[in-house]
Amino acid sequence: MAIMITDECINCGACEPECPNTAIYEGGMEWTWGGGTDLDNVEMEDGTLVAADAPQDPVSDEFYYIVPSKCTECIGFHEEPQCAAVCPVDCCIPDPDYEETEEELLAKKEWMHL
Repeated sequence: MAIMITDECINCGACEPECPNTAIYEGGMEWTWGGGTDLDNVEMEDGTLVAADAPQDPVSDEFYYIVPSKCTECIGFHEEPQCAAVCPVDCCIPDPDYEETEEELLAKKEWMHL
């Protein structure tokens, strides 16, 4: 399960530097697949290839957000999600829309970090 940032976020930014996958971005900022990973290109579900450095639309314009496809809950890096560990208002919580097993999260980590 990916982690999500709720609308209780106070935009302090404490979570962003803690993410080993660079999956956390400031509200309104574009993100890339390549940021913080070893990816060159990403094959999307429909088979199209996206350059890892191609800017993607922000998930949120209002507060910090986590790109679910890049979030591994810090599996393979730390014992707990670091964003949740440092959040002063406890707004980094499991995202029920993105449930993944530990094995799936480890495979995602291996895919992003060759």
